[in-house]
Formats: sequence, structure tokens, C-alpha cells
Amino acid sequence: METSTKGILRQSLVIAAAVFMLIAAAIGAGAFGGTSVDELQNGALSAQGSYLAPAGPAFSIWSLIYLGLLAYTAWQALPARRQDPRQEAVGGWIALSMVLNGLWLVTARYLTLWLTVLVIALLLAVLARVIVLLGRFPARSAVDRVLTDGANGLHFGWVTIATVANTAAWLTQTVPESAEQQAEVWAIAVLAVVLLIGAASAWFTGRLAPALATAWGLAWLAVGRLTGEPQSTPTAIAAIVVAAVLVLVGVVAVVRRRRTTPPTLAPQSTSR
Repeated sequence: METSTKGILRQSLVIAAAVFMLIAAAIGAGAFGGTSVDELQNGALSAQGSYLAPAGPAFSIWSLIYLGLLAYTAWQALPARRQDPRQEAVGGWIALSMVLNGLWLVTARYLTLWLTVLVIALLLAVLARVIVLLGRFPARSAVDRVLTDGANGLHFGWVTIATVANTAAWLTQTVPESAEQQAEVWAIAVLAVVLLIGAASAWFTGRLAPALATAWGLAWLAVGRLTGEPQSTPTAIAAIVVAAVLVLVGVVAVVRRRRTTPPTLAPQSTSR
């Protein structure tokens, strides 16, 4: 009975977090009036906010991420998932990620730019924890793999590049104008770090979704630097190369995982 009650509380927590995330997303998008996200913070969060800001269409991925997270929320609320060891391990962390997701939008609208950097960095750390835990508790069905791993993998992959863009926007607003002379060098250096993080995530988890989401953001980052302001061909080329390598590493990692995973998984442990 105690275990069942704990499961119900976890499921309810995830549902509440999803509702908060949706309300915050609607507020952030200006659905209830006011400016949209790209106009907040004096335009710092727009596609022209920094050398590492993706072009506007990149943000359409949020629709897919929200859809995936909502589908996951409904699925994890089923009675059969109440005592699922995998959901016991990750449910609370996923709920926290959705709360931080919504909190970022609230912070962007009502607070300061540096606080958005703090919130999105915390969100990235929480999602990294989710990805690690999902690796320890392998999915036992295709539905679980798509809804849990897929939705949260996309969330993690996109937030990786979003954290970079958010931090770059803050630095662009705070560092002296003379530092712009080295902006391209720093942008390419940061993209190299993104490559290391994304490749390591794909290789050690055997998941393609994070790499695809990051590559999507990088592709639109390249579009932004080639067709918008600030223009930077070197940054665009670096972004395209990183995106291509990430997808390649992700595909190889998935093939490697499938070849090394036994046809029948052993029962999952409830240990942490």
C-alpha cells in the first residue's frame, strides 16, 4: 500500500509539473498578452542576440518537445506505471526538469538575464541526470523508449544548445564592445565544447535523440550566421561540421548499442 501511494504521488507530481510548464509556456509565448520570448530582455534572447543564437525557425522544436513530454506525462500516469522501477528512478527528476523549463520562461519575462542563465544551467544539469538514469534502467518496450527516452532526449539535446545561446546572449550584453573582435574565436571554441558534450552523451548512452536535437539547433545557428546578424561564416561552418559529426556519432552509438544489447533484458533492479 505504501509503495502504491508513493507511486501515485510521483505520478501526480509529474502531472502538476507538466501543467505548470504549459502555463508558463503560454505566458512566455505571449498568449495572454505582452511581448514574445525573442523580444524579452531587450532582444538579447532573439536570433540576433549573439553569434551562437539559432535562427527563429529552430525554436519550432519546442512544439515537438512539449508534445513528447505531454504524451510521456499521460503514459506514466497509467496504473501499470505506478510501481515501475524505471519511473521510480526518473519520474521526480523529469518533473523537476519540467518545472525548471517553465521557470526559465517566467524568469525571462519578469527577472534578469543572468538569472535565466542560472535557471537553464540547472535545467541542463537535471536533464543530464535524467539521461544518466535512463541508461541505468533500460527501456523494456518501444513505447517506453519513445516516450521516456525520446522526449527527454530531445529536451536534453535542445537545452544543450539553448544553454550555450542563453549564456552567449548574457555575455554579449555584459562584456566590453572591444571583446567582439574575438567573438568568432570564442564561438568556435564553445562549439567544440558542444561537440565533446554531445558526442560523449550519444556514445555512452546509445541514444540518437539528444544528438538530433542539438544538431537541429546547430543547423539553424549556421543559417542565422549566414543570413542574419551578426554574420559569421566561420561560426556557421563550425556549426555545420559539429552538427554532422554529432549525428554520425549518434547513429554509430545506436548501432553499437543494438549489437551489444541482449535480446531479452534482465529484470530491472530497484536499487538506486
